[in-house]
Amino acid sequence: MLEKKSNKIWTILGILILIGVIYVLSKHTHSIETLLFEAGPWAPFVAILLYPLLAPTPITTDPITIIVGVIYGPLLGVLIAWIGNTLSALVEYYLGIKIEKSTNFKEYKGKLPFGLGKLPVNSVGFLIFGRMIPGYGSKIISLLAGIYRVPIKRYLWATAITNFLGSILLSYGGFGLIKVIKISKLLEYLKI
Repeated sequence: MLEKKSNKIWTILGILILIGVIYVLSKHTHSIETLLFEAGPWAPFVAILLYPLLAPTPITTDPITIIVGVIYGPLLGVLIAWIGNTLSALVEYYLGIKIEKSTNFKEYKGKLPFGLGKLPVNSVGFLIFGRMIPGYGSKIISLLAGIYRVPIKRYLWATAITNFLGSILLSYGGFGLIKVIKISKLLEYLKI
């Protein structure tokens, strides 16, 4: 009985912290770029820490990856985004484990509608391709992996591969976007 009460308290506390983090981040999202510029030589570490801080929120980290690609260039941007997204994924996986424990998911798994209890979450294909869904795919897959208790080694290598590919796409995309903008401004200046 004491354990159930403790789980409820931690769940309520977690929800309140989540609401607070979402509120603060929603008010200060525009200042992420400023924060990175002002962090000076510590900026790459600050950028890496932003990823796991956003893990328990519904805010996607894709914009940070683009910003990191723009600020640091494609190579360092990929490295920062890859490490940050992998740390974020581990936090989400851990949250999934906590959800599973506090809700007795094993009891309700078979009763889920539409066959959701039979999702192949342990499958490497599910872990890799589910994370490729833009926006919230990675968050949902990470939570599900924790809830379904996917072995950490399988989860980690599948996540690392997908995060690396996503980091390449978004970081190079952000860097390329800035180049296009600079070229268009140059052409406009030259009136071509």
